[in-house]
Amino acid sequence: MSELPALIQDLALILIVAGAVTLIFKKLKQPLVLGYIVAGFLVSPHMPYTASVVDMSNIHLWADIGVMFLLFSLGLDFSFKKILRMGASPIISTMCIIFSMSMLGMLVGHVFGWSKMDCIFLGGMLAMSSTTIIYKAFDDLGLRQQQFTGLVMSVLILEDILAIVMMVMLSAIANGSVEGGQMLTSVLKIGFFLILWLVVGIFAIPLLLRKVRKLINAEVLLIVSLGLCCAMAVFSTKVGFSSAFGAFIMGSILAETIEAERIEKLVEPVKNLFGAIFFVSVGMLVDPHIIIEYALPIFLLIMTILIGQSVFGSFAFMLGGESLKSAMRCGFSMAQIGEFSFIIASLGLSLGVISDFLYPVVVAVSVITTFLTPYMIRLATPAYNALEHRLPSRLIRAMNQLSMSRPNTTERSKWKQLLTQMAIYTVVYGILSAAVIAVMFMLFHPFMNKVLPEGWYANAITGVLTVVLISPFLRAMVMKKNHSEEWKVLWAESNRNRLPLMFTILVRGFIAATFVFYVCKRVTNFAPAIILTLGIVAVVLMVASRGVKRRSILLERLFINNLRSRDIEAQVHGKKRPLYEGRLLDRDIHIADFEIPQNSLWAGMTLMQLNLGHKYGVHVSSILRGANRQNIPDGKDVLFPLDRIQVIGSDTQLAAMHQALEREVRHEDMELEKREMKLRQLIIGQDSPFIGKTLEESNLRSEYNCMVVGLEEGKENLSPFRPSRRFAEGDIIWVVGEEDDLQRLLHC
Repeated sequence: MSELPALIQDLALILIVAGAVTLIFKKLKQPLVLGYIVAGFLVSPHMPYTASVVDMSNIHLWADIGVMFLLFSLGLDFSFKKILRMGASPIISTMCIIFSMSMLGMLVGHVFGWSKMDCIFLGGMLAMSSTTIIYKAFDDLGLRQQQFTGLVMSVLILEDILAIVMMVMLSAIANGSVEGGQMLTSVLKIGFFLILWLVVGIFAIPLLLRKVRKLINAEVLLIVSLGLCCAMAVFSTKVGFSSAFGAFIMGSILAETIEAERIEKLVEPVKNLFGAIFFVSVGMLVDPHIIIEYALPIFLLIMTILIGQSVFGSFAFMLGGESLKSAMRCGFSMAQIGEFSFIIASLGLSLGVISDFLYPVVVAVSVITTFLTPYMIRLATPAYNALEHRLPSRLIRAMNQLSMSRPNTTERSKWKQLLTQMAIYTVVYGILSAAVIAVMFMLFHPFMNKVLPEGWYANAITGVLTVVLISPFLRAMVMKKNHSEEWKVLWAESNRNRLPLMFTILVRGFIAATFVFYVCKRVTNFAPAIILTLGIVAVVLMVASRGVKRRSILLERLFINNLRSRDIEAQVHGKKRPLYEGRLLDRDIHIADFEIPQNSLWAGMTLMQLNLGHKYGVHVSSILRGANRQNIPDGKDVLFPLDRIQVIGSDTQLAAMHQALEREVRHEDMELEKREMKLRQLIIGQDSPFIGKTLEESNLRSEYNCMVVGLEEGKENLSPFRPSRRFAEGDIIWVVGEEDDLQRLLHC
């Protein structure tokens, strides 16, 4: 019999140890990520008293797959529209936190005399707080419904996005692209492919899923989703980015489809499996000797994170427009590092640009700061109270009024709005046109040269077809926003606005003509003046063509419908939140979601009976049940298990209600197995106490907790036992009840 492959042995060891350790961590109410790291340490070569993994290279391969699926799942839970709705406040806070913590990390590394690349990567690791750990801590502490937690999660989402960009930038720096021009090229390359993939993906993939929706079940959808994830990961590596970056982009594209929630649930087990292997591989790199040797740097890095996030994080949230108390609660919550720090460290090791000691040092720092996270969250309010007593009240008021991210949108210039929108459309359509031109000359043109040996025909067909394909984009680039409300208002306000408005059309027309100029230059030997004339004429014909206009509008409408498909689906099924959410006047009043547990004592009760307003001072604004939403329910409305209710109140009121909801439940029946219902045959003997009695007189239900289900009379089916019939000797009846009750009945 052949020997079992080392990969299977290693996988068995990893999963068994990880399962045992995570059960312990679950019992201790600690994040499972820490359990995986501890499991990795136990099966690593650094632990001499336990079995060790045989082939580390296979484990690292599986760990790379884990990173890819982790970021794919993160993309599924992310939407670029969420970022646009957030406004400037979380963006300002995120940028301040990342800049401050990166600088602190590089400074600490420089103090210890570490190499330049170690310092740069260390700065990136210290800047990334853990979304998983913070979310878990909020859940365990019952804080998820409080207002400041929403602010923290918004910043964490942005941090995750910037972490992806940071990984690409760190790869460029590691490869020697540190000059200003090279860095600018890298940034432009990221922006180009990011916009291209998102636009093309949101246009094509929802359309594909919609066409084949009737053919897709859960199994097929899982395979298709993972296939798209891996395909984008491969394509991302081909153009010079990491596979994780491509996986995240595909996840964010699928997040805009109506299948996003199904895909997220289907992918979760796969993500959990490979993610566990990744975190176990992180634990394998923990070397106790290195941790002892670098105890002082580990301690200083821990203090840097705790103090740095508490101070700079709180200040960053104040810059975002939050009060001092809210900002401190947000800043103190982010005082740890987690999964993205490990991913950045893995990137540095795979590129061979950071020292071997840095990885176990960062893991040790992450483990300790993770344990301290709940205590830091609790410490925020006492720290604010102490600060409030020691600082002058005038200074406290000034910090509470500090706001740099809440501009008055009514004062925004119409010119600024119009030019910004024109610039966005020009960039997007320009990228799409450039992508079409690149594909045509890289793939189609060589094919035509093989089919048509004479180059003139191949050049002509390629050039004409390329211009036809990009014509809807170029027309939209020139004409988009020319009939918008901003344009009409500016045109009517003053004659001085008309010449600049016409100039914007000329500029965009010239940009469109340069694309045609480039195509003609590639396929002809005409003089530049002739080619430029051809470009201008082609753009004029595109603008005048009704067919090109129709195609341009059709493509844009299809893209917008795909982009809004998930919102439309949510609105149809009653999942869309009310418009007034987040716009309440009192900063401490907000809307929070609660789910009624299956074993809740509240289930089956009306809102009048619960009297939540009197008990907790909150107001139920909506009840979401399945695909239905009931807004402004009255006191007669009943709550059912798994209902989602949207409640308005302050942090204190919502916290009190959340505690009551979790406390008032039916406790689990510890003897559930003993209460299984059994079916037994009972023969009425001559000494039976039931002879001559009816069902009601026998007290079978009240005394024995049993029920007669039928009378056996030699027929194929049981006969019903009529309530007026009296038991007689020799009757064969069938009774259902719990085992103990049946035994009492049989021996009576």
